[in-house]
Amino acid sequence: MTLISRLSCYCVRLVMESLCPTFVYSNKDFNNQVSRLRESDQTPHLSEFDINIRSAWEDRMQGGLFRYHLGGLQTRILPGPARLVAQLNIERGQQRRKPQEILSIKQDFNPNMFNFNKADPKETMFELTKQELPGGINDNGFAKSCKMVINVSPLEFGHSLIVPEPNQCCPQVLTPHSIQVGIECVLLSADPGFRVGFNSLGAFASVNHLHLHAYYLNHELAVESAPAEAVTPVGGLFCLTNFPRAFLFYTEGGDLPSVVKAIHTLTDFLVKHNIAHNLFLTRGCPPDAEGADDSRRSGVRILVWPRMSCFGAKEESGFNVALCELAGHLPFKNREDYEAATEQNVHSTIKKYTLSPETFQDLQAKLISHLTSPQDGTNHCK
Repeated sequence: MTLISRLSCYCVRLVMESLCPTFVYSNKDFNNQVSRLRESDQTPHLSEFDINIRSAWEDRMQGGLFRYHLGGLQTRILPGPARLVAQLNIERGQQRRKPQEILSIKQDFNPNMFNFNKADPKETMFELTKQELPGGINDNGFAKSCKMVINVSPLEFGHSLIVPEPNQCCPQVLTPHSIQVGIECVLLSADPGFRVGFNSLGAFASVNHLHLHAYYLNHELAVESAPAEAVTPVGGLFCLTNFPRAFLFYTEGGDLPSVVKAIHTLTDFLVKHNIAHNLFLTRGCPPDAEGADDSRRSGVRILVWPRMSCFGAKEESGFNVALCELAGHLPFKNREDYEAATEQNVHSTIKKYTLSPETFQDLQAKLISHLTSPQDGTNHCK
């Protein structure tokens, strides 16, 4: 392993390991001075993490490794308080890999099916490794390495996959390490448009191999500042008051181990009860902020939507209800639905897949009880 770059202001370095570079980081590299820019002609500051993703992703695009060339996507903001961001991405709908047959939220990993160990090695942009600091600041017992791989059917600029320890062959069930690395990636970025998300099995995950999505969206989403109410102080659990209702956690990095534990306790509960779910991680203002006028993006909002499961169901013609759609980003598959979209008919589609208010309230009560009880530390990774 040869060190090729050392940054004077950051505890980050890029080293070469075989043909795959490794991006090494520590907690010192988190960006906490991030704000939502209001001027359209301004461009966000980029961290070394952003620079590495962008340059590696563009290199693969120019090298023809994607299924289609992603240019500027036609975009419009739908009128209404939700400020939904609609984009026309016909080629993704036509050319993405056929989703695997999913029959259970707890379906075992199948080595005979496509998984990211079978992807072209050139699709891997770099490995992401957390550096231990003197004194054990980062000593949390997790393996620290994962791969950043391009999504060959991108929905937006920089669309990549975070694949924690692919050789472990974990099914698409969140682990503490995968939750932590997802949050850390958002904290490593200085761009408020960088997002990370997760689709469980039964929630439009298309590959049963543990992975998260990451991409840039240069449009503000309402979930960044949507009002929230406290549910329980245990684990810092909040709930969005706007539709679609979501559980909310918030961190600026200092309390990361406790936040990761709380999130995993929630998602593990959902898996055990066969409840499909989507997560969306984005820069956002604190839950006690004053709302849309607050431009602070110093921390990360982690939103968890429990939802109706979809096993072998026919996909919607306009858009599928998964992590980005629930967050207010709507990649449309065809022009007709894109041009006809309104906030009202989008919400009508989303309601088909979300829990009723009564079911959500019942689940919330059970979660409060569960979060305050001892946990068994279940690990779904085999």
